[in-house]
Amino acid sequence: MPAQISAQQAIDEKIITAYLKSNNITAQVIDSANVSTGIYYVIDTLGSGIDLYTSSTLITVGYKASLLTTGKEFVSTDQFHPTYILGATIKGWQFGIPKVKKGGTITLYLPSHYAYGPFAQPTLGLPANAILIFNIKVYNITN
Repeated sequence: MPAQISAQQAIDEKIITAYLKSNNITAQVIDSANVSTGIYYVIDTLGSGIDLYTSSTLITVGYKASLLTTGKEFVSTDQFHPTYILGATIKGWQFGIPKVKKGGTITLYLPSHYAYGPFAQPTLGLPANAILIFNIKVYNITN
């Protein structure tokens, strides 16, 4: 992992853990091969079913997305529920969404590396290295 990404991850980790602590949020962290990703999550509702997720799984979701540092909401799908191929979503979703089943809801706290990284997203109003919060409900899982 390049030093720049590693340094940014350390910064993001401090910001996320401080946010969780100051808001009294108890979250789990996602490990990948026993290494912390820095992605924190809270399962609000587990959901049900025995669906397995793969990179080609179609997920139909509703979600709200906001910038952790300002609380500014930049996307809300209250009126529609888009379907995505899991493997084509941002990495944070690929790690987080499989933690719940159909009907489940999860809140993800994504370090910038697992969202858009050092790339600003002007159309969404996001700066480079944006740390994001996603509140996601999984409506359907199709393999």
